Amino acid sequence: MKAIIITIGDEILLGQILDTNSQYISRQLTRLGAEVADILSIADQREEIWQWVDYAMKQAELIIVTGGLGPTKDDMTKKVLAEYFDTRLVMNEEVLRWIEKLLENGGMRMNEGNRSQAILPESAKILYNRKGTASGMWFERDGKVLVSLPGVPFEMEDLMIQSVIPELQRLYPHLHLDYRMLKVYDIPESELALLLEKWEEHLPEGFSLAYLPSPGFVKLRLTAKGDQVFNLDARYDSLKETLEGQHYTEGENGGTERELGELLMLKGKTIATAESCTGGNIAAQLTSIAGSSAYFRGSVVAYANDVKERVLGVRPESLEQFGAVSEPVVRQMAEGARRLIGTDYAVSTSGIAGPTGGTAEKPVGTVWIGVAGPERTIARKFVFSFTRERNIGKATMKAIEMVIEEVRNGAVNR
Repeated sequence: MKAIIITIGDEILLGQILDTNSQYISRQLTRLGAEVADILSIADQREEIWQWVDYAMKQAELIIVTGGLGPTKDDMTKKVLAEYFDTRLVMNEEVLRWIEKLLENGGMRMNEGNRSQAILPESAKILYNRKGTASGMWFERDGKVLVSLPGVPFEMEDLMIQSVIPELQRLYPHLHLDYRMLKVYDIPESELALLLEKWEEHLPEGFSLAYLPSPGFVKLRLTAKGDQVFNLDARYDSLKETLEGQHYTEGENGGTERELGELLMLKGKTIATAESCTGGNIAAQLTSIAGSSAYFRGSVVAYANDVKERVLGVRPESLEQFGAVSEPVVRQMAEGARRLIGTDYAVSTSGIAGPTGGTAEKPVGTVWIGVAGPERTIARKFVFSFTRERNIGKATMKAIEMVIEEVRNGAVNR
């Protein structure tokens, strides 16, 4: 089944807000087994909406539209959809009572703007919004489906989960799609593709392998469609056999950051970061894991030397004598972050990510990493030889690995 997503709103086109709705809907539809053929962002204007809805209805079996359902005059979506599907806008008394109750539960009174949101296309199936006053609408014509949802992300997501996905599963029970993911570390995408070239050549129809490169690792997504869903695990096992000898972790959110999080949770420990060359990337990786607030306390991005001194307590004489990219400085950064934020562990980085700034003594790619714990502070030097982005990614991964080693095997745990 081919699908098209349309987001409506001048604020998206002006760059005032980020379109996260399309990403969320696309993921949900892909998991359902639909093929997202196009994603469009358009202005909240009658001609634009009509033109692109008409285009989508001719190109796809499923169209999901978000935005333009507010109570103001510039919200045009339901008016245009009523015209397009040749139906009247009428006051829906059930929706009116629903909105009134929703507002009462929130300690608010209904106004004329709220009342206007109960005026809806007569032929549309109404999707009741538990999170807001803009109802979703479901239209069908010639075996095709158009769903109109509010643009507020948490309202849209709730309607997708509670109403849209269950109804699509009922209408299209033949759709099947599933996937497995893993992260492969310390190998460029091009080399990984060569390693898997023959394996991919023998991949049966119904399977696909996607490469999703990030700093320090490449995500692999093995997808199965239709009846091949039942053969996915066997094919995934053969992929892992082909990767034997490579450093990889399994799962969409797997990896060293998840391993560290689980270890800190197990031992009841906390962590902070003090980052210079990685610019907050370690903190970003650690907080990408759901529930990380149980062990991650905070971060200091100390890019400038005076911030290292004033915030983290790095001694000026250490910076003058050894430079920012040095063992004494990362030791003091880690100890300062641990003391400042009040954690069991802290990890620090200082380096030359590139592409400029290197010297004969400290070439581009030189990174010092420090880890401070309850009983000792350690520091190690690494020299990477990649692009700036990959150097940051490699430093991030090595920093997390060092913390894992300390938490698991450090003197405090003996």
